[in-house]
Amino acid sequence: MDNNKQPGLINPIELFNPSPYGFSHSISVESPSRMCFISGQSGGVGEHHVLANDFKTQVQDALKNLQIVLQNHSMTFENIVKITLLIVDHNQEKLQIWADEARKVWKSSYLPTSTLIPVNQLALPGMLFEIDAIAVEN
Repeated sequence: MDNNKQPGLINPIELFNPSPYGFSHSISVESPSRMCFISGQSGGVGEHHVLANDFKTQVQDALKNLQIVLQNHSMTFENIVKITLLIVDHNQEKLQIWADEARKVWKSSYLPTSTLIPVNQLALPGMLFEIDAIAVEN
């Protein structure tokens, strides 16, 4: 997002600090804006959706896939204001992997708001992670 219209980031002091977990509590944007709603991106690579066997690689590949979608809308990770994460067999180790990878892609900007949903399985066998997003361009 351009520097003149940064989202209004609010992490209330009454709540816990979400940044160690890879997200922000809330972000507001002014309208009218161009909004991009991005469907869940998994860690599947290429047209044949080849999945790695490990969680970390799938997270990294899902973020690469998300970046591809963003680039096709002339947007970046900085345009994302909301994500939803789906994690198969969620645990604290996977949460830490996610938080580490999130800090890599949002290294110079705010972290988006986030909802994490633990699930038993995803759409295809072997999928361990999925992320959808809402991006806004002012």
